[in-house]
Amino acid sequence: MNLPNKLTVLRVILVPFFVFFLLESYIPHHNLIALIIFAIASYTDHLDGKIARRDNLITNFGKFMDPLADKILVISALICFVASGTVSPWFLILITFREFAVTSIRLVAAGGKGKVIAANIWGKAKTVSQIVAIIIIILSAYIKELSAMGLFPVEGVLGTALYATEIAVMVICTALTLFSGWIYIKDNLEFIKDC
Repeated sequence: MNLPNKLTVLRVILVPFFVFFLLESYIPHHNLIALIIFAIASYTDHLDGKIARRDNLITNFGKFMDPLADKILVISALICFVASGTVSPWFLILITFREFAVTSIRLVAAGGKGKVIAANIWGKAKTVSQIVAIIIIILSAYIKELSAMGLFPVEGVLGTALYATEIAVMVICTALTLFSGWIYIKDNLEFIKDC
């Protein structure tokens, strides 16, 4: 297994640690720890692609597993947000629906045609928007955590601004997720028609 693929696998391995710290609120600064783990996992996404292109280490495993690792990381975060009441379940449902639809087309293409479809530019933009949204929401949760500890008071306008920001970033990333899914399906209709 080459280095880019190892980085992709590392991203998946980091998910349980990320989820643990995100959910276990009894641990002081748990949101900060979760944020650091998420940032490391997200950076492996950038790094594995960069190394694979630079050193010509692009493999079918990488083309398939890299977007799957992204989905596992992002959906895990969204499930935690829904569980904690931070994010509406509708965002999770819409994003998960898109991810399953795209993954299904990938599986049909790989199984029936032997073709591995790499992510396009819209898929990459979607992933970046999801990562940015998740980082902002965890930062917001950490500010609230500090407030609960009496270290950083959050009230009035600041509290409203944090809530509005969380909603705004989720609306933007969900819209971009759905749009990128539509583009992906439109560009790969040949695999759907052959089913």
